[in-house]
Amino acid sequence: MKMEKKNLDWANLGFGYVKTDKRFVANYKDGAWDDGVITDDDKVVLNECAGVLQYAQTCFEGLKAYTTEDGHIVMFRPDLNAQRMHDSCERLEMPPFPVDKFVQAVTDTVKANAAWVPPFGSGATLYIRPYMFGSNPVIGVKPADEYQFRILTTPVGPYFKGGAKPLTIKVSDFDRAAPHGTGHIKAGLNYAMSLHAIVTAHKEGYAENMYLDPATRTKVEETGGANFLFVTKDGTVVTPKSNSILPSITRRSLVYVAKEILGLKVEEREVTLEEVKDFAECGLCGTAAVISPVGKIVDHGKEICMPSGMEKMGPTIQKLYDTLTGIQMGKLEAPKGWIYTVE
Repeated sequence: MKMEKKNLDWANLGFGYVKTDKRFVANYKDGAWDDGVITDDDKVVLNECAGVLQYAQTCFEGLKAYTTEDGHIVMFRPDLNAQRMHDSCERLEMPPFPVDKFVQAVTDTVKANAAWVPPFGSGATLYIRPYMFGSNPVIGVKPADEYQFRILTTPVGPYFKGGAKPLTIKVSDFDRAAPHGTGHIKAGLNYAMSLHAIVTAHKEGYAENMYLDPATRTKVEETGGANFLFVTKDGTVVTPKSNSILPSITRRSLVYVAKEILGLKVEEREVTLEEVKDFAECGLCGTAAVISPVGKIVDHGKEICMPSGMEKMGPTIQKLYDTLTGIQMGKLEAPKGWIYTVE
C-alpha cells in the first residue's frame, strides 16, 4: 500500500529544516555500537561538557531521496556517503558506523518518512542528514569515549527557483583548509571556519568563494560546499585535484557520466587560477544543486567572465546536469549500483 503524501506546498519549499515524523538514533558505549532505533523524539540531550560542545568532535553527510516517475522512492549512491563518513570518523578519532548498517539505517529512516518524500515532478526532494558527535563529558583534549549517530530528514525545495542562473563568485582571501588538515573529510569544523568567509562574500554581493590552495595561493581548490568543474573550449571536462578538497560524490558521478556516457574527455588535475580565464564553462557540483553554473569570477577587482555567459548553463554543463538528474529521477538508465530503491 502506498502511503499518502503530506499535504505540503511542495513546489514552494525552501532549502530549510522542516521537522519530519521519524529519525534514527544509535549510541556507541563501552567500545560498541548498539542496534539503533527509529524514534519520534527530535531532541538531543547532552551533558554540558560533551566532547562535541567542547572540541567540535563531529562529522556529517548529506544525500537525498527522490520519487521517480514510476512512483518508487529511491536514493542515489548512499554507499559512497557511508564510506566517506567512515573516512571522516577515522580522521577525527571517532568510531566509524559500519558501512552496511549506515545504508540500512538511511533506508529505514527514509521508509519511516515516506509521506515526506516529495512527489515526482515537484522539483523537491527529501534531504537526508546523517551525523555523529562525541556525547560524553570531555575536558582534557582527547577523543570522546561515547558517541551518538543520528539521521534526520527534511523535505527541501528545488535549489534553483525558476532555473539555474549563473552565479558570480569571488576569489577568497581566506583559506578553507590546510594541506594536511581536514579539508578532505566532512567535519563540522570545516564549515564553522568557512562561515565568516561566506558571510563576507555575501555582504560584498557574491554568491560563493573560490578558495585557493593555502600553500601557494595559485591553484583552485573548491568553494565552501561544492567542488569545481570546468569545461575547456574544446569540450574537455576538467576537475581540480587536491588532497585538501572533499571527494564530492556528485563530482565523481559527473566525471563518470562525462567519460562513460557522454564520451567526453575528462582530466582530473591541478588547475591554476591563471588558466581559469581560458575555460569556456564553470560549475559548482554538490548534493544540493547537482551543478550550479558560474558566469563570473572576480579576482580582487579583475573580472573573469565565462564565455557561457550570465543567462544560462553552458552547453556541456547542461548536458551533464540533464544526464545525471535523469539518472537520479529514473528517466535514464543508471549505471549498476547507483540507485537504491527504498520502496
